[in-house]
Amino acid sequence: MSRIHDQLDELGITIDPQLFELALVHRSYSYEHGAIPHNERLEFLGDAVLGLVITDHLYRRFPDHPEGRLAKLRAAVVNANALADVARGLEVGPLLKLGKGELASGGADKSSILADAFEALLGALFLSAGRDAADAFVHTLFDELVETADGLGAGLDWKTSLQELCATLEVGAPTYAVTESGPDHAKQFEAVALVGDQVFAAAGGRSKKQAEQGAAKAAFEALSA
Repeated sequence: MSRIHDQLDELGITIDPQLFELALVHRSYSYEHGAIPHNERLEFLGDAVLGLVITDHLYRRFPDHPEGRLAKLRAAVVNANALADVARGLEVGPLLKLGKGELASGGADKSSILADAFEALLGALFLSAGRDAADAFVHTLFDELVETADGLGAGLDWKTSLQELCATLEVGAPTYAVTESGPDHAKQFEAVALVGDQVFAAAGGRSKKQAEQGAAKAAFEALSA
């Protein structure tokens, strides 16, 4: 039995087997097998369900937070990297049905594919068991992430925090220089933040966004000091 089924069993949730299988079919597999149905419609639904559940939770959990802070919190926990990490924890990758090209390029561990598959699975769960079940599933996986994000302060979004700091210091808006290396299935990115004529420490990541956040953190801490 898969890790995700174990999680659903703990919550007493039953998911329709056919919808579960459909949620794991990537379009690359569909194209190689006679254009069979794939998971993108379920992903569309799951994206909306996840956004609603998280937004409702943030609104109720933090009654004193302004809209801007709530938006940053939501962005911190509902993004491709965060969803992919949740999917990895549920061991979704090995269950995916991928085309030969995606398999060869490491698609089972690509953040974009894993994030989409997680949303598709949530869509399948919503259709199978309803809103209450979707709520329970999302809360189990995301509540701790929300609490951690709320405690990050400037680290909730280093790029925005750096931009705000630069405006306060009147040193001009930050820019980023990004380089990438490695094969398609294992790309690595490195970024540096530039403010005026200052270049700050480089940071790496598995995505351009992740690397830029790391670079913004380095610049923010240096300028703050």
